Amino acid sequence: MMQRLEKNYYRIREVAEILGIPVTTLRFWEKQFTIIKPRRTTSGQRLYTPADIDKVAMICYLVRDKGMRLDAAEEQLRSNPKGVERGSRALMRLRVVRAELAEMIKAIR
Repeated sequence: MMQRLEKNYYRIREVAEILGIPVTTLRFWEKQFTIIKPRRTTSGQRLYTPADIDKVAMICYLVRDKGMRLDAAEEQLRSNPKGVERGSRALMRLRVVRAELAEMIKAIR
């Protein structure tokens, strides 16, 4: 589930945790999708900006939630980036609302 991003840069493990995906998946997607380009430190550590995380979230939306193949997801990102972004953001908001409702129900019980 997506949390509010408050830092300028996040390490790969933090991004994987925020998005609920394995680090290995994130590394693989970096090779497969041209839109994922995290900065690298001199020692080679990846540093993701909130904008990078939004891009990875769009890929998660297409691949994990919509069940698209990687090549189809890449094409969708190229041909309809605004539509993909809207769908991804809507799904993230719904997940946040769902989590809040679950917490409320838990508090009532």
